[in-house]
Amino acid sequence: MIKIQEPPRETPVVHQTDVLVVGSGPGGLAAALAAARAGVSVTLLERFGCFGGNITVVGVEGFAWYRHEQTVEAGGIGWEFEERAKAAGAAVPESQSLSYELDSEGFKLVADNLVLEAGIHPMLHRQFVAPIMEGRTITGVIVESKAGREAILARRVIDATGDADVALRAGAPMKSTPREELQAASVMFHLAGVDKQKFMEGVRENPSTYGSWSSGEWQIETSGKEDEMFSPYLGKPFERAIKDGLIPAHLNTIAGTWGAVHDSGEMTYMNLIHLAGVDGTDPDSLTTFEIEGRRQAMLAIEALKRYTPGCEDARLRNFGMSIGIRDTRKIDAVYNMTENDVRHEGRFEDSVGIYPEFIDGYGILILPTTGRYMHVPFRSMVPKGVDNLLVAGRSTGGDKVAHAATRNMACCAVSGQGAGIAAALSIKHNWSFDLPDMGAIQQELSRQDVRWQ
Repeated sequence: MIKIQEPPRETPVVHQTDVLVVGSGPGGLAAALAAARAGVSVTLLERFGCFGGNITVVGVEGFAWYRHEQTVEAGGIGWEFEERAKAAGAAVPESQSLSYELDSEGFKLVADNLVLEAGIHPMLHRQFVAPIMEGRTITGVIVESKAGREAILARRVIDATGDADVALRAGAPMKSTPREELQAASVMFHLAGVDKQKFMEGVRENPSTYGSWSSGEWQIETSGKEDEMFSPYLGKPFERAIKDGLIPAHLNTIAGTWGAVHDSGEMTYMNLIHLAGVDGTDPDSLTTFEIEGRRQAMLAIEALKRYTPGCEDARLRNFGMSIGIRDTRKIDAVYNMTENDVRHEGRFEDSVGIYPEFIDGYGILILPTTGRYMHVPFRSMVPKGVDNLLVAGRSTGGDKVAHAATRNMACCAVSGQGAGIAAALSIKHNWSFDLPDMGAIQQELSRQDVRWQ
């Protein structure tokens, strides 16, 4: 590889803050709100033009699609996301659960309002490029934007990038799943022109279950109870399309779920495209699969038009702004969660919130229908080798099956809220993340309406 040497330069410091949150998906947004509500100055940094991450950028509208009558949850800011969206008219009942589907466009406004009401300093359209370090202590970040290169100084930093970008470049050790074992990525899309009445009649006449997921390329392990539960699954149209030559036989990964059908004829959150082998940290890989995902989506739409009642006049409304990534780097944390923790109700003295027994990934689907739940430990957010940094959201420490639980957006909000509170209190009371005052953190969690035990 040819390399160049860049000349030395001075970088202007454009902002200083107590807590800097890098990334504004469910984990980062929750972290920023929690820290601000705990009484410190907070800055929220985002590379796109809106807050919300996978909800608003990718179009993943099913925030808590696992929720059933016996599901036990943490509450807190994750619950508030749904309530605020409902109040704003930006949510509709979700098709397979007791939750609400968040409108990916309307939630942009919900997130804006939450950020501004909390007094958070918003910084959109800035890309994190490097940490600012003093020895092993992070003191801020370097960003790039249309304005050039800038520095932001912070007393504490929360990495909510989803890929542990800040932690990696600060020198924290990582754990990565081999590329061939990574969970598939998805290009989400939404449809218009669907005949709701006709489509729903077809669903009632030929209902799918979670047992239907084990078709085509997929084989799903369940606990048994899921196999007869209703799922908004679409598989048969694509099987017929392959049989008739409309879709190439090797694309038997095209199948999945729809989110909601609206009276307007819109059918939203079409989670049908599953792309194996995507490296979400490689821009060339992302480029290839963004293009391939859109190509496959158009094949899926044509199959729906031909073989699904109510979709005869369906057309593409829009794609998500970016491909949806489920799996990249995880930090090697002070404590890495395990399959045993998520399958068998792990309990921790340093809990920052509970999360129901919901596992979705690596060929496993377990829904929280029995009241079982686990704790999310603070130590899983603490990277080794770097001071003043926490990691929230998808890239917290854990093995593959643990990640199939903690990667989900509602769990990202749990870890994010815990990280935000811990960062704020560590400043106010002058303690480090390797010696946290868990009593103070859990007291503030309770004040912010989080169930942590």
